Amino acid sequence: QVHLVESGGGLVQAGGSLRLSCAASGRTFSTTTMGWFRQAPGKERQFVAAIWRSTTYADSVKGRFTISRDNAKNTVYLQMNSLKPEDTAVYYCAADPRGGVVAPTGYSTWGQGTQVTVSS
Repeated sequence: QVHLVESGGGLVQAGGSLRLSCAASGRTFSTTTMGWFRQAPGKERQFVAAIWRSTTYADSVKGRFTISRDNAKNTVYLQMNSLKPEDTAVYYCAADPRGGVVAPTGYSTWGQGTQVTVSS
C-alpha cells in the first residue's frame, strides 16, 4: 500500500506560482496512477490532474498547471502557474484509482492535504 505526504502549499498573490510535491512510499510507485484533487471550504472535492503513462487535467487548470513525476524520488509534482483566487483550496494527492481517474471515490489512498491560498 502507498503512503502519501504532500508539501509545498502556501500563500501567493494572484498571478504567482507554487509547486506542490507528494512523496510516496511503496515499491510499486512507478506503475501507480496518481491524482491531484482540491477542496475549497463548503465545496466538494474536485479533480485537478492525474498522471499514469499520460496526463489529464481539469478544464479549469489546463494550460496553467502541470503534473509530473520523478519515479527515482517516488514523488509526484503539481506545478501551478498563473494562480487565481479561485484556486484557493486544500490540495490532496491520491493514488491508485479503481476505474477512472476523475472521481475521488475511486481512490483509496490519500495524503493529508496542503493549503494553497491565492490572494487577489
